[in-house]
Amino acid sequence: MKVLITGGAGFIGSHLADRLLADGHDVRAFDNLDPQVHLQGGRPEYLDPEVELQTGDVRDRDAVRRALEGMDAVVHFAAAVGVGQSMYEIERYTSVNAIGAAIVLEEAIERRDAIRKLLVASSMSIYGEGQYRNPRTGESGLAPWLRPESQLAAREWELRADDGTPLEPEPTAETKPLRPTSIYAINKRDHEEMFLTVGAAYGLPAVALRFFNVYGERQALSNPYTGAAAIFSSRLLNDRPPLVFEDGRQTRDFIDVRDIARCCALALTEDGADGRTLNVGTGRPTSISAVAETIARGLGKELEPELVGKYRAGDIRHCYADTRLAAELLGFRAEIAFEAGMQDLLAWLEGQEAEDSVDAAREALVARGLAR
Repeated sequence: MKVLITGGAGFIGSHLADRLLADGHDVRAFDNLDPQVHLQGGRPEYLDPEVELQTGDVRDRDAVRRALEGMDAVVHFAAAVGVGQSMYEIERYTSVNAIGAAIVLEEAIERRDAIRKLLVASSMSIYGEGQYRNPRTGESGLAPWLRPESQLAAREWELRADDGTPLEPEPTAETKPLRPTSIYAINKRDHEEMFLTVGAAYGLPAVALRFFNVYGERQALSNPYTGAAAIFSSRLLNDRPPLVFEDGRQTRDFIDVRDIARCCALALTEDGADGRTLNVGTGRPTSISAVAETIARGLGKELEPELVGKYRAGDIRHCYADTRLAAELLGFRAEIAFEAGMQDLLAWLEGQEAEDSVDAAREALVARGLAR
C-alpha cells in the first residue's frame, strides 16, 4: 500500500512512517516543516531515507494534489498543535486545521476510486473533562462541565457533585458527550467529524483515532506548546524546574508513540474500525507531577516540580481512556508500560539540547488572562 502522511515529518508521523515501512508499505510524507517544531529547518535527520518527503502548506491545493498522486491511503496528521496557543492565535489555528482538512478531503474525493482508507488524528482534548462517578450514590458515566471559576479561584481543584461530594474519575468512553474547551480541541472535533462524514458520503472507509497524551523520542523539545513530557524535559535539560499548574495531582493517560503508531497501522490495514471513532490510550491514569518527577530523576536533576498554584482557562482535572472499543474492533491494546517507555525517552533525552521557551509561553497566557 502507498500511504500519504500529512504532517509526516513530525513526531507521530515519522514513527508511523517507520512502522509502515517495516510492514512493507511505501510512505510519502507531506509537511510544512514549521520552524516552531523543526528548529533546524530542512529534512529531519530521524526521518527514514526511504520516506519520500514533499514540503508544502496543507492549505496549498496544488501541493496537496501533487502529494496525493499515486496514493492508496491518506493519514491526516498535519495540524497547528497547542491548546494554550490556539486560544490567542484563533484565526491561524482555524485556517490551518479546518481549511487544511477541507482541501485534503476535496482532493481525496477527486481520487476516490484509488483511495482505500482515510485516517485522521483526533484528540482526547475534545472531551473536555473526563468521565466520573459519584461514590456516594454509585452513579457512573457522569460528564461534568468545567469546574466553576469561584472554585478554582479558591484553589479547590477536585470536581464535586451538586451536594459537595468529591467525584471520582473513571475511564472516559467514546460515548461521553464532547465538550471541547479550546480552539484546538474544537478543530480536532471538526477533523474527526469532517473525515467520517465525507467518508460515509463518498463510500471511502474512514477512521478517527482520539490520541491521549503521547510521549516518546522526537518530540519537539523546544516547542512550549507540545506535550507535558516534552515541556518538562526542555526545562530540566536547561537546569530549571518543571512548571506545574494547580497542585500537580491532575491525571492524564500517557501513551508511548510506538503504541500509537501500531494502532494507526492496524486502523489502516484492518476494516474493523471503519466509520468509527476510537480512543487510543493505555487506560491508566498518571499524575502530572509523577511525570515531571520521573523525568527529573531519570536525568539526574535534583529539581522538584514548581507548583505554580495557578490554573489555565479551560483546563480539566482528570481524563484517561476507556480502551475497550479499540480492543474489540482492532485487537489493539497498549503494550509499552509507562515506566519502560519513560526509560527509552530518558535515554534519548541524554543526547538532546532544548531551547526553554516555557516562561515566555506562560507569560503570553497570563498577559491575556488565560492563566490566573
